[in-house]
Amino acid sequence: MTDRPRPPRVPAAVSGLFSSPRFSATLTHLILGVAFGTHLLRSLMGWPGLLGALACLVVLATASLVARRRGIEWHGLLPVSILVFLIWCALSVLWSGYAGHTVIGVGYQLTFAFLAIYVALVRDTIQIVRATGDVLRVLLGLSIALEVLSGLLLDLPIAFLGVQGNIAMLGPIQGVFGSRNVLGLVSLIAGVSFLIELRSRSVRPGRAVWSIALATVGVLLTHSPVFVVVATAVAIAALALYWLRRTPAENRLVLQLSLLGTVLVTTLLVFVGRASIIDLLNAGSEFETRSTLWFEMWRLVELHPLEGWGWAGSWPPDVSPYGWLDFVTRTEHSSALNAFLDVYFQVGLVGFLSFLALVTLAFIRSWLLASNKRPVVYVWSPLVLVALLVTSAAESTVLVEFGWLLLLICSVKAAQGHSWRRQLKPSPRINLDD
Repeated sequence: MTDRPRPPRVPAAVSGLFSSPRFSATLTHLILGVAFGTHLLRSLMGWPGLLGALACLVVLATASLVARRRGIEWHGLLPVSILVFLIWCALSVLWSGYAGHTVIGVGYQLTFAFLAIYVALVRDTIQIVRATGDVLRVLLGLSIALEVLSGLLLDLPIAFLGVQGNIAMLGPIQGVFGSRNVLGLVSLIAGVSFLIELRSRSVRPGRAVWSIALATVGVLLTHSPVFVVVATAVAIAALALYWLRRTPAENRLVLQLSLLGTVLVTTLLVFVGRASIIDLLNAGSEFETRSTLWFEMWRLVELHPLEGWGWAGSWPPDVSPYGWLDFVTRTEHSSALNAFLDVYFQVGLVGFLSFLALVTLAFIRSWLLASNKRPVVYVWSPLVLVALLVTSAAESTVLVEFGWLLLLICSVKAAQGHSWRRQLKPSPRINLDD
């Protein structure tokens, strides 16, 4: 009489579930969905609901990492620039005048950092692009549907979501993102993702084409002068990469240096002619609000130039100096409307330099990978970084939620291809999803 096979033990079955590629793929979709949908979730469930969702994602990601720990290369896991910036932000609680808000802000920042690291570790770049495309197709489609419902069918705003129903006048619209500028950035990132899907043939052409059309509608209907500049910068970067990728390897260094010189000269010309550009874009009133805020922030930075006022992430309006800034500008602000100045204000010169090192290294590494690697998927990271960094001149989106998540994903993925620590200890690359 043969023995019947014993059923697998529960811990082994659970470990198999958490280590499976299907689980990590589903969890990646959930992480990106929550990151891009924070305004929607806060509007529907409030802060407790959003924080509960994030806590569940952290628990699931931790379980998945533990189950897959033997297949992950832990050596040189994080770029040093990320660690330095996170540690300095956490240390700012020691001198912050609003220690409670700093603890909350750092905790929120670390939560998205951990989720970003998880996604970058367990998914390949093409899988991240596909997941981003899937999530943004749903959110952009939902945004347009709600705008049509509000503006054309009901002719009433959806107040709790911030949907004004202006689609009958062809915008500006906000969708489920709460701001036309955020919708513009999300639509631009979506457009880049959809184009990569089309070029890599990872989705059917028809699906990619209507997805690109959806992203284009999102960008155009924001009516944001900021995204005229951002979209132009992304288009120029895409053309430059197209040129580089078709240039023989022995001639790329000269072309790279020529492009760098062109960028520096163009940046100088834009700075000198900024007043004329603002008038051309009809963004005078919007820039005036920002300039008033930035002038007052520079005055306050002088009080704590090295260490800053303390990390908060999104500004708490009920504490100084943020309440004072709202009073001076007669407008409620949740950020400095400039990511680099925001970092300088909150964590001083040390924090600013570490953040600058983070974004610079992430961009250079991802740009070099896109220039030298044949698969078109490597183009995704530098184009997303261009969108985030150019937007950072007028928004602080890159410091929180989906902007911060994408920045770290791109940084970690770029470091996996270009890292000095990996040169010290070479090891075979393991595909976790085989």
